Amino acid sequence: MTFTLAIIGRPNVGKSTLFNRLTGRRSAIVDDTPGVTRDRREGDARLADLRFHIFDTAGLEEVTGDSLESRMRQQTERAAENADVALLLIDGRAGVTPTDTHFANWLRTQNVPVILGVNKCEGRQGQSGLLDAYSLGIGEPLALSAEHGEGLEQLYDALLPYYEAGLARAKEAKEGSDTIDFIPDSGEEDDDDKIANAPLQLAIVGRPNAGKSTLVNRLLGEDRMLTGPEAGITRDAIATPWEFQGRKLKLVDTAGLRKKARVQEKLEYLAVNDTFNAIKYAQVVVLVLDADQPLEKQDLIIASKVVDEGRALVIAVNKWDAVKDKDGSLGRIRDRLQTSLQQIRGVRVVTMSALTGRGVDKLLPTVFEVFDIWNTRVPTGALNRWLATMTEAHPPPMGSHGRRLSIRYMTQVKARPPTFILFSATAGKLPDSYLRYLAHGLRDDFGLDGIPIRIQTRSGRNPYADKT
Repeated sequence: MTFTLAIIGRPNVGKSTLFNRLTGRRSAIVDDTPGVTRDRREGDARLADLRFHIFDTAGLEEVTGDSLESRMRQQTERAAENADVALLLIDGRAGVTPTDTHFANWLRTQNVPVILGVNKCEGRQGQSGLLDAYSLGIGEPLALSAEHGEGLEQLYDALLPYYEAGLARAKEAKEGSDTIDFIPDSGEEDDDDKIANAPLQLAIVGRPNAGKSTLVNRLLGEDRMLTGPEAGITRDAIATPWEFQGRKLKLVDTAGLRKKARVQEKLEYLAVNDTFNAIKYAQVVVLVLDADQPLEKQDLIIASKVVDEGRALVIAVNKWDAVKDKDGSLGRIRDRLQTSLQQIRGVRVVTMSALTGRGVDKLLPTVFEVFDIWNTRVPTGALNRWLATMTEAHPPPMGSHGRRLSIRYMTQVKARPPTFILFSATAGKLPDSYLRYLAHGLRDDFGLDGIPIRIQTRSGRNPYADKT
């Protein structure tokens, strides 16, 4: 990317709406409620032929101390420090407020150029606010409507000098090396090279206050995510490009998932959907558990969701330093996984403390191990020799016609997760128990423990079906 733009302003002026407009996707949660955005979100944006990186930030408020709002402000200040240019956005319908004036003065003290944007100027509704904006003394204001896409040509002209200044830097850097866009993955062989060269997409999920954001900050080595004792701080699924031991990752911190019956507020509903989308597009999902209350029903529901989506799963038991009977607790967790998550045997469990960092070093090697297993492809020849052994040891059951059900052959049609097709003249009659028998055999004999396996059945066409 040629330059970085930070969108800054007080709550509810339309920063996230403009972020979504420029990135071309509804990745940031948008609602009329002030203060929806808390963490800073980043993405790759485009405006006509301009390509640049963009930060969406929390609404700025005049607060100090250690409150949640103060910590949100600190995240916004870091975004301004890391940006090449800041866009101060105000609400044209409300006009210039004392808070707008306060932060315009603050931006003057920062070592970053400032563009002034007046949002919600569709029609003539924001005309008075546009005129008021001159009083801020930070240049000519741009009349914008993020919701309707108006005024973007003026924004283009304002950003063009920063784009041109950044072209030299962009030529030296590898194009797209820091992209955080989700990469569609069908699991087909044609995707293998693309996925191998792309960042590993890793989502961190779990119940509220399990320590997900603390874990992400520990892995990144900086206070990238907003943390604190309050439950449910994170609302958006925040993706961060990262590199570990030469391997690229895209680390996604997500909102905590409570029981469905407790999700009543609209914002939490939107945050839950955002988390489910992060699971859908991830390749490996780390489910963070609270060691004080490990593997409650909600944890198992989340794990089942991950498995149903076909993602690779790793269990991270956080706050392990507070556990006294470590052997007993770990044994109970493994037993519960074995009995309650039978569709995926051998899930990797990592114990750690995100706060102190103890045990965190074991997490990413485990993630890479599970990711490689998730990418496994079994040659057709070896697969059918194995199938012959399995059917000989335990033949398929008898059918309703009094003859034993037959299986012709088996092939793997895709990886991520490993998906197999079983060809049989009576495929639809094979019981689920026999398919589970084959799935367990695949795990044991080809080292596919801890990942989802899918076996689909397909019947061969009867050549005499159309001849009467």
